Amino acid sequence: MEKNLFEWIVFLLEKYWKYFLDGTIITLVITLIGTLIGYILGFAIGILKSTPITERDPAPKRVLFTGLKWLCNAFIEIFRDTPMMVQAMVIYYGLKQNGVDISPFVAAVLVTFLNTGAYMAETVRGGIMSIDNGQREGAIALGMSHFQTMFCVVLPQVFRNIIPEMGNQFITNIKMTSVLNVIGIAELYFATKTAANTYYRYYEALLITGIIYFMLCFVFSRLLALLERKLNEAPSYELAKEYM
Repeated sequence: MEKNLFEWIVFLLEKYWKYFLDGTIITLVITLIGTLIGYILGFAIGILKSTPITERDPAPKRVLFTGLKWLCNAFIEIFRDTPMMVQAMVIYYGLKQNGVDISPFVAAVLVTFLNTGAYMAETVRGGIMSIDNGQREGAIALGMSHFQTMFCVVLPQVFRNIIPEMGNQFITNIKMTSVLNVIGIAELYFATKTAANTYYRYYEALLITGIIYFMLCFVFSRLLALLERKLNEAPSYELAKEYM
């Protein structure tokens, strides 16, 4: 007797639950490691790109920072303007072809964090530029250097402001790991193809995968929204009160 849709879903879950579980775990590990490292890279590039260069600066500093900013712009354009699937294949197979032995997992993390860094760099730069310039001028008037001003005054506010975009990037990375199956990483979508190809039940297997992706994204989006709400509720300063 032919199984209906629900029976096929139950059957595939009973038979391939470990494939789906392992694929989900690998997807989360790649996303967590790649995204967190990508955040650090994005903040570093964002700070560098927002560093002012003036005629009063020494010539070596102007040359160094101009060159670094040019490299950062080239990096951002390359990784924002090319598909993640192509990047994964170029990095993985390109390194293999040139004698660099790299595992699919390492390549997947590398692609994820480079992509995250490229997108977050512009987000961080925009966040820095959105902070009132008077705060920078006040910090400099107190004797702070540019980097002291960044880490003590500007970046705490930037972090608070860009939490929603950081959350969006994390959710996007969860879904984008599905393209990494092209280099043989056994993430969730790769596990789905294994289950679907055995019985040619692609619709049912993909429906299971879609539900898993939805649950992952929904849970993390709610957690990130909770974090954002907690940060917004916390007072960033206390008013000075005069006591008689």
